[in-house]
Amino acid sequence: MNKLLFAAAAVALVASPAYAQVMTPQEYVIAAGAGDLYEIQSSRIVLTSSSDPKIRDFAQMMIAHHTKSTEDVKAAAKASKVKVTPPKLTPAQSEMIAQLNDEKGPARDMAYVAQQKMAHNQALALHQAYAREGTAKPLRDAAGKIVPVVEQHIAMLKQM
Repeated sequence: MNKLLFAAAAVALVASPAYAQVMTPQEYVIAAGAGDLYEIQSSRIVLTSSSDPKIRDFAQMMIAHHTKSTEDVKAAAKASKVKVTPPKLTPAQSEMIAQLNDEKGPARDMAYVAQQKMAHNQALALHQAYAREGTAKPLRDAAGKIVPVVEQHIAMLKQM
């Protein structure tokens, strides 16, 4: 669990609203891509082992929704003339993926939900800040459309 807290603190620093407010369009695209990649990878991991229908349904939804948000950000980046590179996990996200791989059974499900809560709070801060302060209008609009989806995910996670 200490590894999870360390990873949470590291990711929180990168995704904090103060940092997001000064993000360039390129930095926003990179941060959003990393967040989506983490969501997709972590959800695929939990789908390999979870027998909990709520966890499985949520993970499948995460894959679908975060694949779509990646596509939306890529399209907005293109419209903004921002170069899109393949997304990469941050070191903290890589550590969280490693933790999920190390966990088994219900412990993996619990770690997944805890990570999802943290990651979605960070994603909300990132997208809200860019929607409010971003300099590239197509990306700002995309971020604004992503915010209610992330808020929906957070509401669902509170029930888990």
